Amino acid sequence: MSVRVRVPEGLSARVPAEQRGPGLDRDDVRLLVSRGTEVTHHVFAELPRLLRAGDLLVVNTSPTLAAAVDGRTGHARVVVHFSTRGDDGRWAVELREPDGRGTTRARAGTPAGTEVGLPGGARLVLEEPLSGRGERLWWARVSGAEVLRVLREHGRPIRYSYTERDQPLSVYQTVFALPSPDGAGSAEMPSAARPFTARLVAELVSRGVQFAPITLHTGVASAEAHEPPYPERFAVPAASARLINAAKPGAGRVIAVGTTAVRAVESATGPDGVVRAAEGWTDLVVTPERGVRVVDGLLTGLHEPEASHLLMLEAVAGRAAVDRAYEEALRGLYLWHEFGDVHLILPEETPHSERCDGNSW
Repeated sequence: MSVRVRVPEGLSARVPAEQRGPGLDRDDVRLLVSRGTEVTHHVFAELPRLLRAGDLLVVNTSPTLAAAVDGRTGHARVVVHFSTRGDDGRWAVELREPDGRGTTRARAGTPAGTEVGLPGGARLVLEEPLSGRGERLWWARVSGAEVLRVLREHGRPIRYSYTERDQPLSVYQTVFALPSPDGAGSAEMPSAARPFTARLVAELVSRGVQFAPITLHTGVASAEAHEPPYPERFAVPAASARLINAAKPGAGRVIAVGTTAVRAVESATGPDGVVRAAEGWTDLVVTPERGVRVVDGLLTGLHEPEASHLLMLEAVAGRAAVDRAYEEALRGLYLWHEFGDVHLILPEETPHSERCDGNSW
């Protein structure tokens, strides 16, 4: 991305929209809309008028876990961020240290074999780095208690220093979140869907917009580390695959709600552009070189200039469009991060489609 400016600290959303003033709700955030390099400014409550009958929103149903747990290694206090549960029962974790302000900072120099005492008598042992990229995330084994029980009883949502205070877990759940049969979930909220309210969903449905649920459990994405995404668990049900395939030949556009939804649906899409039911692990990284096979548009938050998510945005919209949108977001003082404003990327309209569509945009 050619926009290389650092996002000013004052543009970090420190509290959720509904806590910024009386009478506000989750959908009281701003909405930047891109169609190619054309950018317009809206509020999120206008979304039903920006979409049209036949459009399909792909939404992530993964619930957010209370994935941050206090622990001790020797005499040192640490905070364990539980990221992803592996098929062998181990968990990918990140060890961080308290920063004295209620949040955490990166912790360096943690070797294999490090033991961490957890609440309730549980014990965690680091076994091996998750990948050869570095030693931020480790595969760890927990004994003495079941991890999901530790999270339920002693965990809290992961938060970073740009936020003002701890929030209840309900603040980090989207309207689409559903309990997983095995208790799994996301270490960090699939935040692009956070501005949706039940009222707004009902209005979208009444206007003929459809929803295709998928699941992708997100791992941790430390504020200091802008890395390509690690493998994550996902599922695209057969019913959602049918909805997506049916939308493509008609006038409907497939719009992913969040980069997690892009990763899941593109992982289930073959080279022929057909989406098939799929589940398991995906290591797909969507880049401009790889491109997208089925997604036409994307609703997403605003990402740091170094974030790997921006490569996915470029795959959907092109680099010029992303650069233009971020210039406008900075100029317009949009708010960043999970409680911030959102960006809707729509395909450019052709003169023919504008004539066929009676909606006024």
